[in-house]
Amino acid sequence: MYLHLGQEIVVNKNDIVGIYDMDTTTVSKHTREYLNLAEREKRVFYVSPYELPKSFVVVKDGSEERIYICPLSSQTLLKRSNIPVGELDKL
Repeated sequence: MYLHLGQEIVVNKNDIVGIYDMDTTTVSKHTREYLNLAEREKRVFYVSPYELPKSFVVVKDGSEERIYICPLSSQTLLKRSNIPVGELDKL
């Protein structure tokens, strides 16, 4: 199954590592450093660059890790995915 992140971006649900709320997670210095490093390594993709980001989705396909910055809330993405809260850790 696939998860539509917005615009024309669709990811395989089995490749999702995590769906994170931008407001609550970027308070941490470690998360900000992680996102900054990923941006420098060109692993960050903006789903809609003209809208305010509300969440980010970490996707790992084989050895490649990508981060999608989304204008949709993490709750909206979780509802779309039909993945129960807490189940992402088990994927």
